[in-house]
Order: sequence, then C-alpha cells, then structure tokens
Amino acid sequence: MNLPEPEPWPAHLDALAAAPGHHTLLFENDAVRILDTHIAAGARTPVHTHRWPAALYILSWSPFVRRDARGEITLDSRTVAALANPPPALWTAALPPHSLENVGPADLHLISVELKQPAPAGGTAAKA
Repeated sequence: MNLPEPEPWPAHLDALAAAPGHHTLLFENDAVRILDTHIAAGARTPVHTHRWPAALYILSWSPFVRRDARGEITLDSRTVAALANPPPALWTAALPPHSLENVGPADLHLISVELKQPAPAGGTAAKA
C-alpha cells in the first residue's frame, strides 16, 4: 500500500511518544491510527504533534487552550462560540508541535481516528 508522507515533524514529538500519559493507542494499520485521548481537568500535555488529519469523537468536553511549541496561544476554545457546546464529532487537520491545557472543570476525553491515506478520488465528506 502506498501511503502519503506524514507531516515532517520529528518522530519523538509524535503524540504517543511525547505525551503517552494522555494518548493511548487503540488500533493502527496502514490506513488509520485510533487514539484514546484523555486530559484531566487542570492538566497540560507536553509538546507533541498529530501527524495526520483526524475525525474526533467527543466522549467528554471541557474548555482548553492550545499553545504552539514556543508557548504562544494558538486557540482558546472559550473564544469560539461553536465550541461552547460542540457537536459529538469534529474534524481536525494534522497538528504541528503544540501543547493542550484543559482549563475547564471536567475531563477532556475523545477518540481520534487519524487518517493515514487520502480520501478516494471523487469522495465526499459524510455529514450526520
């Protein structure tokens, strides 16, 4: 199987290597990698990456702040109206080196289905 190249970030920054206390591998093959991501209330992950785009299934939600590798805020979910009451699933592009801090009162818990292969030609995004 001919796979696309993942983003060129160093392997030691991969979520499973750099932030294993927050990411658990559930399944992996040539097409997908499925991670269980859990960030307790008040916790902050080490800097890590997500090399592939992913569909995120939300098990529990909490506001968060994402920072780049320099510590600069790139996203504060509290400032995004759509994330005040998020849908049960979201899409995310591959993420460069970042950390994520759970700034809310509840745990942030989601399942991430990372897509290692591009969508088939002519395919369309499914909507719920």
